[in-house]
Amino acid sequence: MYKAISALKPSAFRPLQNSAANVTKVTPALIAARAKRTYTAMPSPLSAADLIKSNEQAPGKLFEFQAQLPKLPVPSLEETLPKYLSTVEPLLSAEEFAQTKRAVEEFAQSAQGKELQKRLEARAAEPGRTNWLEEWWTELSYMGYRDPVTPYVSYFYSYKDDKKRRKNTQRAAAIVRAAWEFRRQLATRELAPEMARTTPLCSYSYNYMFNATRVPKRPTDYEATYDLAQNEHFAVVRNNQFFIVQMVHNGQLLTAAEIESQLDRIVAEADSSAAVPVGVMTSDNRDLWADNYKLLRDAAPENAATLERLQSAAFLVCLDSSKPVTREEIHRVFWHGDGANRWFDKSLQFIVCDNGRAGFLGEHSSMDGTPTCRLNDYILDQTLNDKVDLGSSNVRADLAQPEPLRFVTPPPVVRAVDQAAERFAKVTGQHQLRVLQFEAFGKDELKRLGFSPDGFVQMAIQLGYYKLHGKNRATYEAAATRRFAHGRTETCRSVSNESVAFCRVFEDPAVSSSDKLAALQAAVRAHGAYAKACSEGKGVDRHLLGLRLLLRPGEEKPAIFKDPAYAASSHWNLSTSQLSSEHFEGWGFSEVVPDGYGIAYTIRRDAIIFHIAAMINDFGLNSDHLGQYIKEAASEMRAVVLTEKLKQAASAPKL
Repeated sequence: MYKAISALKPSAFRPLQNSAANVTKVTPALIAARAKRTYTAMPSPLSAADLIKSNEQAPGKLFEFQAQLPKLPVPSLEETLPKYLSTVEPLLSAEEFAQTKRAVEEFAQSAQGKELQKRLEARAAEPGRTNWLEEWWTELSYMGYRDPVTPYVSYFYSYKDDKKRRKNTQRAAAIVRAAWEFRRQLATRELAPEMARTTPLCSYSYNYMFNATRVPKRPTDYEATYDLAQNEHFAVVRNNQFFIVQMVHNGQLLTAAEIESQLDRIVAEADSSAAVPVGVMTSDNRDLWADNYKLLRDAAPENAATLERLQSAAFLVCLDSSKPVTREEIHRVFWHGDGANRWFDKSLQFIVCDNGRAGFLGEHSSMDGTPTCRLNDYILDQTLNDKVDLGSSNVRADLAQPEPLRFVTPPPVVRAVDQAAERFAKVTGQHQLRVLQFEAFGKDELKRLGFSPDGFVQMAIQLGYYKLHGKNRATYEAAATRRFAHGRTETCRSVSNESVAFCRVFEDPAVSSSDKLAALQAAVRAHGAYAKACSEGKGVDRHLLGLRLLLRPGEEKPAIFKDPAYAASSHWNLSTSQLSSEHFEGWGFSEVVPDGYGIAYTIRRDAIIFHIAAMINDFGLNSDHLGQYIKEAASEMRAVVLTEKLKQAASAPKL
């Protein structure tokens, strides 16, 4: 089984990396203007009967609890403001904190603070509004965000090796069969809703899993979804060339042997020819890609139909010619690859290399990591444990050839492709990566030692960063809020007074192991309490964002939002998230600020895998060194716990 916190990264707050002309700049004025828009539903060819646009009851198991889900709450100012102060205090000097405290107290007592709270509560109570945050968050963090989706927004999973299927097309065929069965269960609503113990989670985002794509548009992208019953095909890309495979032939689903045969045909055809790598344009800045999308679509009448065929596919299978071996090579392939053998806007991309290595790349805009983690865990459980129904080994002789998707690419399109490829190479080339496979222990031992595995790992990250940089800085951990209708995430602020004290104590050789253990336990407890509040919709970041976005033109910005601590405490020098499956060899995403790290981690029963990404720039970041210090921190923490456990055992009364 899998365990997921979320794959969300706070990408709305990343400074733009591109300086190209004619690119929309995300400024406070633009954010304010977007926040005050009248929103409409995202364009979608999916019928109202199939796409659940509200919190109403829908037939089938998948949505059986949907009508019962509570709305995302609006915390009170009395809840949020003291909590906010507790999260900024460890990041500030005494003088800075005194200034921040004055601003917060002023806001709490002001008529303006009470009015903004009243407006937010009124928004949440509006008839027909399922979630007060949803439209804002989708716009600011995703659809209106203009940096490239890869590497800055998308996330990937690295699969365990399948020793029974070393051939690339054989493994891809098994993945397709398993994915299609999951799709069938979703389409028929047989798929059970996810549960957090006994609490049902929102199933809304499953509407955007299959047959879905992000579409570029200025100034805001949108999500296109397609009727599953009318689009029973998947897309394949090999050597930068796209193909369509019909999954149903003469009323019968293709068997794994038939899918493999079709994929073999694609490899043979694609490897004997060449094409302009139009897929690399999907890696570009969203405004530039929006312009080039129109350029490509309008270059020839058939291009529009070709785009529609690709975008309506259930998913994309990327057959890569690469043969990655090291963990860093493998993660690089699934994170971004060469930029050309992809269509980064597709919601689901399954990537299989020539040496049989496989993984997944997810577009993040309409779906967080928990549903796709479930999908991929299912696929791997089915394929690695011989559960998948492969069908007959016979290949029907009358199978039609896969349908090639050929774009017409006149010189302006070729120039756009070349320029996008240059920008892709620059962006990915300025990133460093360390994959840390920590095999000393995993969640089983951490539980035996009495610790929350996630809390322990978060403190190892804090201590590792402290060892490297000599201080603690703002840390984002994604916490799921899917117990609420259309809920996505809240920010779990991992830095606390307790975590800072823990780091200082552990780096002080004069402190006893018993005091170190006490500090570690206090830090983990504080983290757990804040994470619990976040999962209940009682964090501070989304609430403060909502209040700020409800300021009207001409209204004075409250001091709390002008205070430097507000920006500094959400400048995520560490952006972290956990998604765990025994079938994953890690997962990953990028940093969210130029002077920060992106740390994705998987906690398996006997190991912890860290993907540590950062930019190569003048900020002195070093993913290799941070990985080493996290390893050192985790080992030291465990040693302290074991030392105290032994002392307790030795001092226990002898029977």
